[in-house]
Amino acid sequence: MYYKIENEFMTCEIDDMGAQLHSLKSKENGTEYIWQGNPDIWYGQAPVLFPVIGQLINDKYFYNGTEYTMPKHGLARKLLFKVKECKGAKAVFSLESDENTLKAYPFEFEYLVAFELKEKALINTMTVINKSKGEMYFSVGAHPAFNCKVGDIIEFEQPEILATERIDKENLIIPEKFPFMENEKSFVITKEIFEPDALILSDIKSEKLRIKGENEIEFTFGKCPFLGIWAKPGAPYVCIEPWYGVNDGREVKKDISEKRGIERLGEGETFEFSWTAEII
Repeated sequence: MYYKIENEFMTCEIDDMGAQLHSLKSKENGTEYIWQGNPDIWYGQAPVLFPVIGQLINDKYFYNGTEYTMPKHGLARKLLFKVKECKGAKAVFSLESDENTLKAYPFEFEYLVAFELKEKALINTMTVINKSKGEMYFSVGAHPAFNCKVGDIIEFEQPEILATERIDKENLIIPEKFPFMENEKSFVITKEIFEPDALILSDIKSEKLRIKGENEIEFTFGKCPFLGIWAKPGAPYVCIEPWYGVNDGREVKKDISEKRGIERLGEGETFEFSWTAEII
C-alpha cells in the first residue's frame, strides 16, 4: 500500500512493502523524479538495505559458529513495514525482529525508515536500534533511483581523486581497484560506465553531489564510508547509494564481526544516518 506525504512544493509516496520510496513529484509542474520501475529493465525503485549490503558469499555468513542464510541486500526490502506515523509532510515506517527474521539474522532490533519533506527537499532517515542482549552486527544503506538519461552529469561538490571497486558475475568484490577520477569534480553518465556493474567508491571528500540534466537534484550523502552509483547500462535512471557496509570479496570470514565495513551497536544503542534529495 502506498502512503502519501506532501507540502507546498512536493508530494511523496512510500510503499509499506520494504518502506520503498515510490514517488517524488513537483506540485508546480508535475515532474516525477523517481524511477517508476520496469521489470524489463529493473523492477526496483529505492530499496532499503538492511542488515547486509550487497552479496554474501553463497548467501551465507557465520555468527558464533552457526551458519545463516541472507539474500543480497538483506531482508528488509522484501518485508512489510508498520506505519508508525503518516501525517502532513512526514511518514515513519518500522520493522521489528520476529521469529522469522531471527532464523536468518540472530539479533533483536527495530529498523525505522522516515521520510520528511522540507520545502523542495526530501530527507530520508534510517535508524537502527539494538534490542538484543549484547553487541549487534549490521550494515545499512539506501538505493534510490532518480530519473535521468545518458549524457547527464554527476558533479561532486569538490574535486575528487577516486578509484572504483567493481564486482564480478557473482556480485563479489574484485580485489583490484580501477582509477576513476583524477582531481575532477564531475563525470558523464554513459552506457559504458555501468557495463562492469556499479561504481563502488570510498574515501570521498565531498558530502554531496548533483545530478545535472533536464532536471537538477542535489543529493547529500554525508560521511558514508561507501557510495554506490549504478544503473542498468543505458537505462533512464541512476541510483545514488550511500552504504554503511559493502559486498563480500572472495575471502570467507569465520564470523560476521570480521566482515569488511560491518557496523556494531552495543546493547540498547542506536545508529542513524540520513540522505537528502533537493530539487534545484
